[in-house]
Amino acid sequence: MRIPGPPPLDGLRNRIFRYRQEHPAGGKSEFVRETFCLSRPEAREKAREWFDEFPKAAYWTEVESWRQVDGDRIEFTMRRLPSAD
Repeated sequence: MRIPGPPPLDGLRNRIFRYRQEHPAGGKSEFVRETFCLSRPEAREKAREWFDEFPKAAYWTEVESWRQVDGDRIEFTMRRLPSAD
């Protein structure tokens, strides 16, 4: 008995190609992003505000990136969907 291989991906490849032709990204994103540079306690509070106002389950809210800068300051980017629909 022969084990079948993976299905052909030509149909999927064509659909992705057509979608990209009809909807060029142009560097746009569906996400709303905002970058902050705050002290560590203020950064925690700001992130909590975002998660309270835009729940993760509905808006896909997340801390997209963060880094510690001079002193005890945190630079971070919050990301969410524009609406919960």
